Amino acid sequence: MTDIKNKIEKLVGQNLNKVLEIRRHIHQHPELSFKEFETSAYIKSILDELEISYADNWVKTGIVAEIQGEKPGPTIALRADIDALPIDEKTDLPFKSEKEGIMHACGHDVHSSSLIGVLTVINELKSEFAGKVIFIFQPGEEEIPGGASLMIKEGLLEKFKPKSIVAQHTFPDLPAGKVGFFPGTYMASNDELHVTVKGKGGHGAMPHKTVDTVLMSAHLITSLQQVISRSKDPFTPAVLTFGRIEGLGATNVIPNEVHLQGTFRTMDEAYREKAHERMLAIANGIAEGMGGSIDFKIRRGYPNVHNDEDLTEKCMNWAREYLGDENVINLEQRMTSEDFAFYSQEIPGCFYRLGTGFNNRENFGLHHPKYEVNEDALKTGIELMSYLTIKQLEQ
Repeated sequence: MTDIKNKIEKLVGQNLNKVLEIRRHIHQHPELSFKEFETSAYIKSILDELEISYADNWVKTGIVAEIQGEKPGPTIALRADIDALPIDEKTDLPFKSEKEGIMHACGHDVHSSSLIGVLTVINELKSEFAGKVIFIFQPGEEEIPGGASLMIKEGLLEKFKPKSIVAQHTFPDLPAGKVGFFPGTYMASNDELHVTVKGKGGHGAMPHKTVDTVLMSAHLITSLQQVISRSKDPFTPAVLTFGRIEGLGATNVIPNEVHLQGTFRTMDEAYREKAHERMLAIANGIAEGMGGSIDFKIRRGYPNVHNDEDLTEKCMNWAREYLGDENVINLEQRMTSEDFAFYSQEIPGCFYRLGTGFNNRENFGLHHPKYEVNEDALKTGIELMSYLTIKQLEQ
C-alpha cells in the first residue's frame, strides 16, 4: 500500500496546480444542463493534449475517455458531471462565473477537474494494473431525465461493460480532507408534480356561483399529505412538498385555474409506484366531489441512489487505509436525489461525499449563490479516487 500511495501522492503533487487551473476555468465558464458545449470542447482539448483516447457526442456533450492497463482485465467506470445551475453567483472569487444567472453551485467543476486529475494519475500507473478504466464526463445531471439515463439509453453500459462505477460529490458539511460513505440506499427518488386545478371563477362575494379553485387546491394539498402519513410504512422515508402555488385571482376574485408544482421523494421504489396511484386517486376524488377537474401530471425523475454494500464497504476500508480512520465518516441517508442512481440500478456503484468545507468560516450549502469550495479538497479527491481505482482492479 505504501508504495502505490507514494506514487499517487507524487503524481498528484506534480499535477495539482494544473488541476486547480482547470477547475477555475470550468467554474468561470459554467453551462446549463445539456448545453455544455464549451465545457465539453475544453475537456476534449485537455484529453487531446494528454493523448488520451475518448468517444464524444454522448448525449451531444458527454465524453467517455478510456485507459487500458498493461494486461487485459475487467473494466471499471469513474463518473463526473459537467453541468451548472441557473443561479446568479454572489461570491467574490477572482474566477467567479462570467455568465449572468449561471453558476457551478453544486461542485460539478470540482468533479470534472478532479476526474481529469485522476485520469492523469491512472495514465501514469498503467503498468500497475490489469484491466481498463473509463472516465465518464456526463452532461445534464441537474435536469430530468438526467444525462445518466440518456447515456445508458445510448448504449454506454453495453459498449464498455463496466463491472462497477464510482463517483464523488462535493459536501460542504464536511471539512476538506474528509470523506463520507453510506452503504445501501443512500438518496431518494425524485418525481416532479405539475398540477392544474380547474373550476369556474367569479366574484369572491358570490362563491355559490363559482367552482372555487383555491379551495379545491387547499383541499388537495392537505389531503395529499395522507400519502405520507397514512398510506406508507412509517419506517419508510418519504417527502411530499409543494413549493409553488399560482392562482391569479385577487382579494375578491376566484380564478378559473390554480397551478401547483411540487416534489415527491422516497427511499422505497415499490412504495413510489403505489404513492403515484394514490395521489392520482385523491386528486380525482376531490375534483369529483367539488365539481371541478384536476390535471395531475407526475414527471418521473431519478430512482434511488443505491450504494452496493460490498463495493462501498471495500471503498470505505480503502479510504481508511489511505486517509486514516479519522477522515472517513459514516453518512446519514438524504432525501436529495442524483442521477447517478441510474447507474447504481444497473451495476454495482459507490457514490461518496468529498468534504469541501472550511474550518474557520461560514460554509454555504450546495445550490446557494455564495457556495464556495475549499480547494484543498481537490488533492484529497484526486488521490482517493485514484487509490480506489487501483485497489478495485487489484481485486
